[in-house]
Amino acid sequence: MTLVTVGESEGIESALRRFKRQVSKDGIFGELKRLRHHETPVEKYKRKLQQRRRTRRS
Repeated sequence: MTLVTVGESEGIESALRRFKRQVSKDGIFGELKRLRHHETPVEKYKRKLQQRRRTRRS
């Protein structure tokens, strides 16, 4: 779950920007898309390959 706390003098726009950045970094939108649509075996292979590359870098 993504959580963004808003500071006292922080505007809602900047908090929303931080929230969107965090959600995209966590891969939540990609996960939603994957769960909503059928994934072919080739797409599944590519996704897992990309995920392995991403975890090796970190």
